[in-house]
Amino acid sequence: MALSLGEGGGSSRLRRQLESGGFAAGEYVKQLSQQSDGDRDLQEHRQRIQALSEETAQSLKRNVYQNYRQFIETAREISYLESEMYQLSHILTEQKGIMEAVTQALLLQADRDDPALGARRAAAADPFLPLSAKEAAASEEGRQRTLTTLLEKVEGCRHLLPESPGKYLVYNGDLVEYDADHMAQIQRVHAFLMNDCLLVATALPNRRGAYRYDALYPLDRLAVVNVKDNPPMKDMFKLLMFPESRIFQAENAKIKKEWLEVLEETKRNQALSEKRRLEQEALPRPAPTPPESTNPFEEDEDEEEEEPSAEEEVVDLSLEWIQELPEDLDVCIAQRDFEGAVDLLDKLNEYLGDKPVSQPVKELRAKVDERVRQLTDVLVFELSPDRSLRGGPRATRRAVSQLIRLGQSTKACELFLKNRAAAVQTAIRQLRIEGATLLYIHKLCHVFFTSLLETAREFETDFAGNNGCYSAFVVWARSSMRMFVDAFSKQVFDSKESLSTAAECVKVAKEHCKQLSEIGLDLTFIIHALLVKDIKGALQSYKDIIIEATKHRNSEEMWRRMNLMTPEALGKLREEMRSCGVGSFDQYTGDDCWVNLSYTVVAFTKQTMAFLEEALKLYFPELHMVLLESLVEIILVAVQHVDYSLRCEQDPEKKAFIRQNASFLYETVLPVVEKRFEEGVGKPAKQLQDLRNASRLMRINPESTTSVV
Repeated sequence: MALSLGEGGGSSRLRRQLESGGFAAGEYVKQLSQQSDGDRDLQEHRQRIQALSEETAQSLKRNVYQNYRQFIETAREISYLESEMYQLSHILTEQKGIMEAVTQALLLQADRDDPALGARRAAAADPFLPLSAKEAAASEEGRQRTLTTLLEKVEGCRHLLPESPGKYLVYNGDLVEYDADHMAQIQRVHAFLMNDCLLVATALPNRRGAYRYDALYPLDRLAVVNVKDNPPMKDMFKLLMFPESRIFQAENAKIKKEWLEVLEETKRNQALSEKRRLEQEALPRPAPTPPESTNPFEEDEDEEEEEPSAEEEVVDLSLEWIQELPEDLDVCIAQRDFEGAVDLLDKLNEYLGDKPVSQPVKELRAKVDERVRQLTDVLVFELSPDRSLRGGPRATRRAVSQLIRLGQSTKACELFLKNRAAAVQTAIRQLRIEGATLLYIHKLCHVFFTSLLETAREFETDFAGNNGCYSAFVVWARSSMRMFVDAFSKQVFDSKESLSTAAECVKVAKEHCKQLSEIGLDLTFIIHALLVKDIKGALQSYKDIIIEATKHRNSEEMWRRMNLMTPEALGKLREEMRSCGVGSFDQYTGDDCWVNLSYTVVAFTKQTMAFLEEALKLYFPELHMVLLESLVEIILVAVQHVDYSLRCEQDPEKKAFIRQNASFLYETVLPVVEKRFEEGVGKPAKQLQDLRNASRLMRINPESTTSVV
């Protein structure tokens, strides 16, 4: 106890000494070397320092673990705060723009009320304002000439510059484009900002001052976002053009600020001029006064013609929600509020349903149609297989329902089925091939038919009112079944599994396929049609194996009775024969475990009945003749061998034994085969009846000593 207290006091002093502000490692080691008596003291001191180091490390680790959650929460709060500050900055910028637009609108209204006041204000604000129409035309022509001169340097953009007197160049300059994901430099570009659009051109490598057209963005669909400086990435801003975005870097902070300010100012001016134009077009225009006519009969006609023009309705597009509709649609699309966007479109269609189609209505329709195309593209992307396939069919319901509301039910059906096909294919590929084949087939059938059933139910829910889409679903189900059968056959038939395993696998697939009947979908005939080729090949392959085995046993036949040696073996053979349907086998058993039949005949009986049982599990009408011909070929091999042996054998005792085996084949085995075939198929087989009723299946040359097969 005293030792431990002493050690504890020494470690405390050592800790205080090491933690002191004036601690010098060199002096400490020198003093320690002088005071130590030998190597043992230094070793003990080293152990104390090491123990103190481990204790400090453990304490530090505990503190880190204790504060780890607080670190995470603090970092998360900082991230949230940064996001909120950015949103607040964006809102303030928008508010500033709105206030400036309102101020300009009020000034314009005051100018309309008092033109003299407007002229004085304009002269005070801009002393260089043109004072005459001639000077104004000259200024406009100069702007147009400057724009044309600059854009002559850009290849491939002449068709983008219509002969519009109102288009002019506002600002231009060099920028560097960066990749939005990896922030890697892509290329150097030159941007031309006009009063209604932004043109981006790339520099030609071998021609100084010449550019090639890259992209053109209308300002009403362009959003400018400031990118926070993160050295070495600085002086950047982002242009958002749904559904893409591009990041550019200015030469310095001053030029970046100029770009941001001039872009926002140009966007505001364009929006204001567009609003002013719509307001002017919405005002009723007085009809021109027709010249007076001296024909007295034209008065009645004029009155009749004036009646519909007096009743003509002027469409009011100055409502606030109509003016803000394009922007509201952009916001809904950006926020993935698809339902809200479609609701706005329905509201507009209902409002304009019975209104005349005037020029302002056509322009509004053009803007809205562009947003509809954007919304459709987003919904199409939501249903594309490139998106995550998790969530099952219900995850697509939102996009499908909105596409149907937009009148795109055919496209919604096509994309929904493509999405589900990709999901089913992915689920099948993710299945691991391990263990027994039957276990894999159970998993495969469960995954495929469950997905098919869920897809059918979701399809019925989404497209309940679109009966024309159901034929597309049936076609899709057939193609999906073909994909399933390819995976099924590759695992079951291409891997040369036994006939019993193949029969069990096909039985499992049929049972799962019957589950679709609860929704009124029966695909059993499709799976039969797709599997018939592989099943025929399996039956013929197994038939050839039985024939080869029977021929091999026939070549070694000695026509001797079977001796099973033990009563257990005899009981097992009786049970096997009883399971094969041979109930009268006891009459062929003798004393002391003897069986009055040849081993070849007994083995043939068991193998033939096993083949018949497994083949009946695979049976459907298309396989009737294949199965029947295979049975006849197998039976012929055994019967011909017995017939030949009976004619060639000279020993009376062996001849009697062969006759007994022939009687077993004709009177016991063949009736059992015929009865079981009729039970499994549902109708008798004339070929098996003829085979049983014939006493000699093939006449052979009595002098021949070669077996006829």
